[in-house]
Amino acid sequence: MSVSQGHPRRWLILGVICLAQLTVLLDNTVLNVAIPSLTRELHATTSDIQWMINAYSLVQSGLLLTAGSAADRYGRKKMLIAGLALFGIGSLAAGLAHSTGQLIAARAGMGVGGALLITTTLAVAMQIFAPEEQPKAIGIWSAVNALGFAAGPLIGGFLLNHFWWGAIFLINIPVAALGLAAAVALVPESKAAFSRGTPPGPPGRGDRPDLLGALLSTIGMASLVFAIISGPEHGWTSPRVLGTAALAVVVLAGFAYWESRVDEPMLDLHFFRDRRFTGAVAGAVLITFGMGGALFLLTQHLQFVLGYGPLEAGLRTAPLALAVVVLNFSGVSAKWSHRLGTPVSIAVGMVLMSLGLVSIAELDSGGYAGTLVGLLLIGVGCAVANPAMAHAIMSAIPSEKAGVGAGINGTLAEFGNGLGVAVLGAVLSSSVASGESLSSGLGAGQLVGAVAVLVGGLVAAGLLRRAERNVA
Repeated sequence: MSVSQGHPRRWLILGVICLAQLTVLLDNTVLNVAIPSLTRELHATTSDIQWMINAYSLVQSGLLLTAGSAADRYGRKKMLIAGLALFGIGSLAAGLAHSTGQLIAARAGMGVGGALLITTTLAVAMQIFAPEEQPKAIGIWSAVNALGFAAGPLIGGFLLNHFWWGAIFLINIPVAALGLAAAVALVPESKAAFSRGTPPGPPGRGDRPDLLGALLSTIGMASLVFAIISGPEHGWTSPRVLGTAALAVVVLAGFAYWESRVDEPMLDLHFFRDRRFTGAVAGAVLITFGMGGALFLLTQHLQFVLGYGPLEAGLRTAPLALAVVVLNFSGVSAKWSHRLGTPVSIAVGMVLMSLGLVSIAELDSGGYAGTLVGLLLIGVGCAVANPAMAHAIMSAIPSEKAGVGAGINGTLAEFGNGLGVAVLGAVLSSSVASGESLSSGLGAGQLVGAVAVLVGGLVAAGLLRRAERNVA
């Protein structure tokens, strides 16, 4: 394979890994529209429904770093194939479940496959493309993320109108099977060199797996996400939330200490000395915080304030995803990013996204026009900023650690999104409790999200600009 040109079948391979990525993303949103059917047919309680949703996200977020490290160590193709197989098997089990317990267990199994897929797809994309084509490839990968966000509720609504609830899971099986066959035939194997080549870390590091680090990161991240998603329902000062949050802090602190002392760390903490990396990480958390929470409020705004049904609301969020898909698949956003540079691309994108959230909050007085303008602004901002942010994170990490880099990128997205939903949901609840209307409370939450996105963009752009000057 030519280093300057990338893999000869790189665009076809990118299509394969994007197909795998799409199955995971659809499952993040498709279950929400099936909640009434599950409540009725499986006699699911509110607690059951929460665990059906959370089992998937908890397992997935907890395993992202471990999955990325395993992909680097044992082979990204192997882990991609394993992820597709586990996801397909879990989907079959979920579609044929006869009780809430079976469905929750199947969703957890799908979360394991999802963690492997999220980390390996981005890592493979970084390996098969030459540096000059990586921004466009990551742009297409990011566009698939937006497509999954928009298509999940629409596909779920269509299936539930024609079939029983299990169809939303069984539809994953042919997609996973197609992706599995294509991955076996097309995707090249790649993994870190370790003892067979140049070690990725300081001298003396071998190829022993960091099992304790994997255990600590999994427990710590799962506990942290559990505390975040439990806060709005049980109260931020409840023993359940405080206990799991304290466990997360202790375990993650132990993880950081262990990684700084062990000879073969799963996550090399020297990465955080790179200002490009820390800038991208700081910005990514704030951006996903603002966007995740604000889009959570948007679905409620469309249904409870503007009066649309679930399927209608899903259709009216489509302009956001369409803007991202068009700009990234056409390569327009990659050209803009190349001309502007990474720091300016991130700053411009975040300003546009922030203005979009303000438009939804302030210009929509009973109609869809303000929301449409806001969605288009957010879509253009996402198309420019998100690929630049992902590329900044991945390019700041050695190529042999691409799996870990993808795990970090996915972990930040899960953490920021969960925190955004929890905090902006709390803003909404407190606003309504203080006597404000639901519309005013949703607007207040959107404005908080807009500030977080703007601050995140400026922080990331500033740190990345300083890093570039130091390199120069």
